[in-house]
Amino acid sequence: MRAIWKGSIGFGLVSIPVKLYSAVQTSGIDLDMLDSRDHAHIKYQRVNENTKKEVPYDKIVKGYKLDNDEYVIVEDADFEAAAPEKSRVIEIESFVDLEEINPMYYETSYYTEPDTKNNKAYALLFQTLQQTKKAGVARFVLRSTESLCVVHAVKKSMVVTRIRFEQQIRDQDDLNISDNVKVSKKELDVGLALVNQYAEKFDLSKYKDEYHTELLELIKAKAKGKRPTIKKLKPAKAKNDDLYDQLMSSLQAKKGA
Repeated sequence: MRAIWKGSIGFGLVSIPVKLYSAVQTSGIDLDMLDSRDHAHIKYQRVNENTKKEVPYDKIVKGYKLDNDEYVIVEDADFEAAAPEKSRVIEIESFVDLEEINPMYYETSYYTEPDTKNNKAYALLFQTLQQTKKAGVARFVLRSTESLCVVHAVKKSMVVTRIRFEQQIRDQDDLNISDNVKVSKKELDVGLALVNQYAEKFDLSKYKDEYHTELLELIKAKAKGKRPTIKKLKPAKAKNDDLYDQLMSSLQAKKGA
């Protein structure tokens, strides 16, 4: 793996030099954009709107548009100058219980590894987070964007997970959901029994990206000139529209499985 960021994790007066590595990778299938008429590859060009000529990457800069339609050019050094300490330090501001963080806030995770031979400070923070089941809340700048993040222990390393700011979460008040729906006690009891019957310890390895696996098989079959078999979706049908009867039937079906 290639490090995408170098800096340090800071808590109190302790500074831990670390490298950051992306912890996730795509499981999708790479599909190219083609012209349907001759299957020629579609290319996207970076074109100067004035000269209509393609612009090489090394000539492209970022600019902030002013009210008078003029631009202020923003360079890499400007991003770091805006908050130099955040560009190189993941400064932990507080520690919270990891379970208190709503999963809706989570974005992307990064592995960390100590960027020094003496990794005692790294081991100390890792073991502390591991034993207390807490996470450090911090801010840092990655790719010219300030991120809120949590530093937490996962297996053998500390993981930095970017989380969303509160203002990025949309308000639920715009949803058309009635809060006056009455659920009877017997319906709730059977619902709870059904959930308990399906309950198990979460194991991510049980879940595979089946859609992309089947899509790849279909593509390989077409490459051999075979006609793909289209599977028909057969939704589960309840015997009637009564919610209690549906719950009971689900409970009995699970028991017989």
